[in-house]
Amino acid sequence: MRLAWKYLDKMRCLRKRSTIPFLGFLITFLLFLNLYIEDGYVLEEDKRQLRETSAHPPSSERYVHTFRDLSNFSGTINVTYRYLAGTPLNRKKYLTIGLSSVKRKRGNYLMETIKSIFDQSSYEELKEIVVVVHLADFDLVWCENLVQEITRKFSHHIIAGRLLVIQAPEEYYPSLDGLKRNYNDPEDRVRFRSKQNVDYAFLLNFCTNLSHFYMMLEDDVRCSRNFLTALKKVITSREGSYWVMLEFSKLGYIGKLYHSRDLPRLAHFLLMFYQEMPCDWLLIHFRGLLAQKDVIRFKPSLFQHMGYYSSYKGAENKLKDDDFEEDSIDIPDNPPASLYTNINVFENYDATKAYSTVDEYFWGKPPSTGDFFVIVFNKSTKISKIRIATGSDDRQNDILHHGALEVGEKLVGTKKGKQCSSYITLGEFKNGNIEVQDVDHKIAFDIECVRIVVTASQKEWLIIRSISLWTTPPPSQ
Repeated sequence: MRLAWKYLDKMRCLRKRSTIPFLGFLITFLLFLNLYIEDGYVLEEDKRQLRETSAHPPSSERYVHTFRDLSNFSGTINVTYRYLAGTPLNRKKYLTIGLSSVKRKRGNYLMETIKSIFDQSSYEELKEIVVVVHLADFDLVWCENLVQEITRKFSHHIIAGRLLVIQAPEEYYPSLDGLKRNYNDPEDRVRFRSKQNVDYAFLLNFCTNLSHFYMMLEDDVRCSRNFLTALKKVITSREGSYWVMLEFSKLGYIGKLYHSRDLPRLAHFLLMFYQEMPCDWLLIHFRGLLAQKDVIRFKPSLFQHMGYYSSYKGAENKLKDDDFEEDSIDIPDNPPASLYTNINVFENYDATKAYSTVDEYFWGKPPSTGDFFVIVFNKSTKISKIRIATGSDDRQNDILHHGALEVGEKLVGTKKGKQCSSYITLGEFKNGNIEVQDVDHKIAFDIECVRIVVTASQKEWLIIRSISLWTTPPPSQ
């Protein structure tokens, strides 16, 4: 360990002499990391031995987790959790929903949140989810009383392995005293948000191997009906594209979806920077470090904040997501596909943005007769409904004034990419929009391409706001 400190000291000297910006940045990062190591989060070997061999350790002394290998951020953190209700199943589920909860001075919404998750899910959806509640308050009497209430109301979900209640013991937490006063926050506010980061980190760490995907909610949330089906549609539509975090609410740490494989790194990240800033700010940095530059948020929102009082001091918190819709949401399937167009694209408003449920769109310069916008599926599929909207609220004249919608088969390779060699017209655009239902009843073949064709030149630019496709469900077995 001492050799490591000497090595880093040499690197400090090197930074002073270096004139290469990139090297300076790299060393600065290592020094920043070293500050956290020196701050007590990674203990030196002799300090750990001293504590372990002490004859009379103070009862309030906390065990601080050691990063045994800082280069291996894919490994889980060694924490011995208390199982307060339920035990994990051996079979991986599709989705884990994580909640962290503490005692509030005013109001308690955890029971309503759990109830909403289960009530808004179908029997088939329930088979694919597991809900993990981390009771992160150090008041053990409060925890015990709440566990009894949860067990009484949701016993059948606990027995079925759909609900787990856990706690990370207090001795695993780092010190919450003398923390940095960033942003001029009062000391108790810094303590609250720093502990919250650690609460979430231990929750993420526990959930790493329970499912393929992980959804973070807060403990005062209402869910939309069949939210899992909507999530699965979005995930399927993004197959082949890179993402770190998908957002299904614009508020706080609500409705944030991750690959479970990223949870260990996120847990380490929150622990390393636990006292720097609130968790929802840290998430933005984490997403960027893993090369997802832009927010990927879907509308309508699937989750709504319902609490009136904050878990911090019981302060009023009336925030609402105005994009939330509680009833069943007809989210399109949009099968994985490649998109091509010969219309001149304006800046970065590229073709893929029209094929996403994210709030963005394709924007092109004035199209001419014969110009096209084509969607080529990764594999042929049956389509039941197609809906395409052009123009926007602030640019209502940037619509497709004259165009046709076609579907095609017999895929062939061309110099400009794959195209279908045979098309059938489904209809004409009216006022910039088109919707065709029962496509699978009108078309005998499995569709490989969907094409928009400009049938008359126009002076106005073209915005394709959304392309929504619904696939035909497979026949019941």
